[in-house]
Amino acid sequence: MRLKLKAKISRREGVAISDAASHTRALAKRPYAPGVHGPDSRTRMTDYGKQLREKQKAKRLYGLNERQFSNLFEEATRKRGNTGETLVQLLERRLDNAVYRAGFAKTRAMARQAVVHAHFNVNGKPVNIPSYRVRAGEVVTIRETKKGKGIWKTIEETLQNKKETPSWLSLNAKEASVKVTGVPQGSDLQNQPYDPKMIVEFYSR
Repeated sequence: MRLKLKAKISRREGVAISDAASHTRALAKRPYAPGVHGPDSRTRMTDYGKQLREKQKAKRLYGLNERQFSNLFEEATRKRGNTGETLVQLLERRLDNAVYRAGFAKTRAMARQAVVHAHFNVNGKPVNIPSYRVRAGEVVTIRETKKGKGIWKTIEETLQNKKETPSWLSLNAKEASVKVTGVPQGSDLQNQPYDPKMIVEFYSR
């Protein structure tokens, strides 16, 4: 039942909230929001509604609750520079997201679970906080006690077959490690399935 609910959320947001196959299938089969009117719905969305959808989309993509997301936005507003870009950087630099982006997990939910269960070290020390913010120069590795076991048995092959890694991460498939080389910039900020500008507008009402 939970998977069906998540697939409906992906249809609602118009983008796969998870990389799970069920989400892709749901969007391909019914590329419209759930509801009794189906694809024939004539409801016109207001500017507020559009802004809300973008905020909900980003919040659900990263698996955050309302308080976590709003707190992160407040932090972004206190920093210098473009608030929308800063928000994306803060979201992307979460440890669970970095693990997902590097290819250690197929979904952010799987990455979060692995982090919570202390499967990763950051600079040689175990970290089990998904919201931990990775910094330039830090190296994320699978803990030695976890290597070669369970889901990590074929991780080297999985990482070698990964097609693309964000420019701010340097992946070492053989060592099953990823180094943070900076912060998301350029295309890493722009190629997101949500619009940070509309999120800023939502909170600026």
